[in-house]
Amino acid sequence: MYSKRVKWQQALEILLLLHLFLETSIQGCSEQLVVVSGSNVSLQICNLPDKYKKLTWFYTDIQKIVEWESNTPKPRYFKSKFKDRVTFDHQNGTLHIYKVQKEDSSTYLLKILKEAGTEEERKIFLKVFDPVSKPVINITKIKEVNNSCYLNLSCVAWGQSLNYTWYRDSGPFPKELWSSKLVINVEPQNYSKFYICQVSNPVSNKNRTVYFTSACEQAPASGVAWIATWLVVMVLTALGFLLT
Repeated sequence: MYSKRVKWQQALEILLLLHLFLETSIQGCSEQLVVVSGSNVSLQICNLPDKYKKLTWFYTDIQKIVEWESNTPKPRYFKSKFKDRVTFDHQNGTLHIYKVQKEDSSTYLLKILKEAGTEEERKIFLKVFDPVSKPVINITKIKEVNNSCYLNLSCVAWGQSLNYTWYRDSGPFPKELWSSKLVINVEPQNYSKFYICQVSNPVSNKNRTVYFTSACEQAPASGVAWIATWLVVMVLTALGFLLT
């Protein structure tokens, strides 16, 4: 029972970390960036002209953030909500924004004035998400019907663009059951010892687990606490062996 649950939880943690790394670490030259609030972002334009007279970054079509001209030593930062949160590298045109928030989501525009006098425009769409909250699982209905158990589990979390995935001790449920509610019939002979609700958005993941001692009987809090204590003891013991 315990080894199967631990394996699933370890696998979930690895998948969540990999998902988060892929979503937030790979920026580079991209026309669209999806990042977590509080992080630092670099808006980088690829294939800039070799020579240019002026570079201007806009938050909207009319809200200037910073401007640099070839005959001036320093960029000019405009009064905006980005004050003290941006730096600009005129050598490659990259705009660095620090501690981004949801409200920073927008299409950013770079206007490039070439030496010949012609102008180009490049755009980058930035979407900022807050991390999802730790979900809560409510068991809204437990009912024994014809010697089987009717379960209705509700997973509650807060955040933007939420996706739900449900797991049991034998693996994930079919995708058609992936929603904020899990409604299933459980047979006594093959009930799951636990159910996991994983909530995710493009930048973060959180999960919650509920435990059962039988098809229709939820494990008492003391039993769950004992399992958590047992896991801590096992981890500390394993570390002790590694260090000796």
